[in-house]
This record gives sequence, C-alpha cells and structure tokens, in this order.
Amino acid sequence: MKKVLFVPVGVLAGLIAGFVARRTFERIWALVDSEDPPEPDRRGVSVAKLAAALALEGAIFRLAKGLTEHGARSGFASATGRWPGTEPELDEQAD
Repeated sequence: MKKVLFVPVGVLAGLIAGFVARRTFERIWALVDSEDPPEPDRRGVSVAKLAAALALEGAIFRLAKGLTEHGARSGFASATGRWPGTEPELDEQAD
C-alpha cells in the first residue's frame, strides 16, 4: 500500500528533478562552450565534444534524480512513518 501512496510523490519528484537537472546542465554547459550543447543527430559534431556533453548531462541528471528521489522518500517516511523502498538488511554476523 505504501508503494501505491508514494507513486504521485515519486512522479512529482521526478518532474522536479528533470527541470532542475536541465537548467543546471544548461548553465554549466554555458561555462564550457558558448554554443548550444551538441546533439547526437547533428552532422559534423566532434565526437569528443559530444561525449563530453553527454557525460556531463548524464551525470547531472543522475545526481539530480538520485538526490531528489531520496529526499522525497525521506519526506514521505517522515510524514507516514514508513520508508517507501528497500530497507537495509540486518547483518546477522555483526557483534
């Protein structure tokens, strides 16, 4: 049940993360190059420049998504008392 209740929170968090990541990437890329970031379908783009843009964009999106999702789950847990995800396994061999 908690997973069903978390779905709208997760969707909203994903939309926010995407918006923040896009804006962050655009601002950082503007510091790297005065041109727009290259797209894979653009002819004549340097492979090195394309790889750099894609790597930077991917890292920013993954970071924004991970932090936003974790924050949404933490907020959900604070509000409901239940963590909507995987709980850590207890280490049976720990002293």
